[in-house]
Order: sequence, then structure tokens, then C-alpha cells
Amino acid sequence: MEIKVNKEIGNYTESVFFGLSLRQFIFSALACGVAVLLYFLLRGHFGIETLSWVCILGAVPFGVLGFVKYNGMNAEEFVIAWIKSEILMPKVLFFKPENYYEELLKIEIKEDEEEKKSVISKKKKKRKSKNT
Repeated sequence: MEIKVNKEIGNYTESVFFGLSLRQFIFSALACGVAVLLYFLLRGHFGIETLSWVCILGAVPFGVLGFVKYNGMNAEEFVIAWIKSEILMPKVLFFKPENYYEELLKIEIKEDEEEKKSVISKKKKKRKSKNT
């Protein structure tokens, strides 16, 4: 006898109806309800093919809300997070590289230049003293 256990126990969802979780079942029922409602409201205004596409487009958002998970978030949680990050609190990030090796070398180069200047000034002093 073998018992299947999810690798991640937090991902467990109990199937309620037809192998669907309660959330998936409710949103599936809403999608079907919206499709039927659109059919009866618009059947006098459109042909069958156009009406079928309108019913599908009306039902898709409910199907997405019931079945889609992204990074552990349900669809509406993801939409809220996206609106917050992109619209309410947009942040422009700038990349400014820092080369630590160059910074260390600048210190060494500065010390080396100061040393060269001091050597040159000593040589000038010696020349002046020789000339006088």
C-alpha cells in the first residue's frame, strides 16, 4: 500500500467537487454562470460564432481567478501586488557600479604621485644648491 504525500505540505488542497478545490469549483461555477448570462442577454444581437467568443471572453477572467497561482499568490493577490509595485509605488532603480579594486589603486596611485613629487622637489633643491 502506498500513500502519496505532497513534497511541500503547504501546497496541499482538499478536493471538494469533481477533483477541484472549493475555490476552483466556485470560480468555475461563476465562469459558467457568466457565460450563460451573456448568451441569454446577447443572443438577439450577435450571431452564434461572435456570441460564443463573447461568452468565452466573459468566462476567462473567472477561470483565471480560480486556477492561476504565481509565486504562491492567487491571481487577485498577484494583481494587487502588481498594482502596488507598478502604479502606486513605482521606483526607478539606478545601477551604479563600484570598482573596489580601482578605489584601492587610486589610493596607491595618489601615494605614488606624492612620492614622485617629493623626489622631484628634492632634486630641484639639489640642483639649485649646486648652481649657487
